[in-house]
Amino acid sequence: MDKNEETKMEGGLLKKPLLEKAAAGSYTGAGGTSSPAVIFSTLVAVCGSFTYGVALSYSSPTQDGITKDLGLSVADYSMFGSIMTVGGMIGALFCGRMTAVLGCKYTMWMSQVFCTIGWLAIALATSSWWLDMGRLSTGIGVGFLTYVVPIYVAEVTPKDSRGAFSYASQLLINFGCSVVFLVGNFVSWRTLALIGLVPGILQLVGLFFIPESPRWLAKVGRAKEFEASLQWLRGKNVDISDEKEEIKSNVDSMKEDSNAKVTDLFQKKYAYSLIVGLGLMLLQPLGGNSGISSYASAIVERAGFPTSTGTIIISTVQVPSAAAGLFLMDFAGRRPLLMVSAGGMCFCSFLVGLSFVLQGLNLLRDLTPILTVLGLTVYTAAFSIGAAGIPWTMMSEIFPMSVKAVAGTLVTLVNWSSSWLVTYTFNFMLQWSPAGTFFIFAIVCGGIVVFTWKLVPETKGRTLEEIHASMETGCLH
Repeated sequence: MDKNEETKMEGGLLKKPLLEKAAAGSYTGAGGTSSPAVIFSTLVAVCGSFTYGVALSYSSPTQDGITKDLGLSVADYSMFGSIMTVGGMIGALFCGRMTAVLGCKYTMWMSQVFCTIGWLAIALATSSWWLDMGRLSTGIGVGFLTYVVPIYVAEVTPKDSRGAFSYASQLLINFGCSVVFLVGNFVSWRTLALIGLVPGILQLVGLFFIPESPRWLAKVGRAKEFEASLQWLRGKNVDISDEKEEIKSNVDSMKEDSNAKVTDLFQKKYAYSLIVGLGLMLLQPLGGNSGISSYASAIVERAGFPTSTGTIIISTVQVPSAAAGLFLMDFAGRRPLLMVSAGGMCFCSFLVGLSFVLQGLNLLRDLTPILTVLGLTVYTAAFSIGAAGIPWTMMSEIFPMSVKAVAGTLVTLVNWSSSWLVTYTFNFMLQWSPAGTFFIFAIVCGGIVVFTWKLVPETKGRTLEEIHASMETGCLH
């Protein structure tokens, strides 16, 4: 028997107990107590999500100010609003490999360098060129962050609270969006860009005080640091021997695939994970949130509702609904929460489309602006409670360490590409037909419900190692 066959046999023997225990429902792995160290590490990581939230919604309240000050056309501003997603695509091309080589901490550090340069360029811009370059740089930074933050959080938290901690990322994204919608009505667009620097500075400082992901340290062979990191995260007096051996066994079984390429993803054993990951990441932005977050002011204005009042109303539901999602993630499970979320988005998109139809027919003229804002507000709440964060949480759960870098790169690139398509075309679609735009979003959101019902597995309450072992056989669904 040659060395490669022996390694594969050892990997199979290491996975067999995981599969047997998964099928029997008796596998527990890492426990559920969350130490202060885990909480602090998560808070530092999700400062990156705060940065993303601010960047995502920045183009909404600043549209009038920027277009007037710099004389931009609709096409110019659509380029500015959407070029962040181009930066996200560039970041997505490198995020997986960078995280695999440098680790989560250094990837987060690098992302904030790009974000800092971008915010300063926007704040000091005197032309559309500087605006676009700043927005592009910010996009590259958040392209890294949208991948590495959920990965880091998933890898440092215990299984019973992993969903809630992972969803903290979405809570901070929504908090960033809310801050922009609220503060953006009272400060200039340049001042708002400087405010965007704050969460990045907080993260850069915090990174000096948190450990690297134990799973990454184990993968690169830094055994002493791996054990020290895991012990610090779980607590000084906690017995980590079982979890340590579980992680080491999983990492050892994956070493043969440590230099995986994109083509390696298309093996039968990864088919289920790839279908779920790509499907969720493609459909999530096509459901319309990218356009709504980026141009909420324009939609409210088009509906005939006071712009500042409308955006403030929409912003008030983002944080509470994301907080509800955080508590429901590990209680209701990923699948039910995602279907309820997408179903709510479908209904609200239809409601907004219907309000624009009535407006076009000159019916219920006093009521249609209220229906539009109500639909957008409930849509935002429905998105925040599930569809916003669950695809990213599952992306961090369903791919094993052996292919996580290339898989993360691929699905993140797909997500950012879809976001670019929606963000760039949204203003033009709104000019073409506001009603048609939201009816299209309603159809896509209905598709998310069907896709989740048919294909998406439940992963709550399972360790990452158990999920990876079970996904290869399809026994999670």
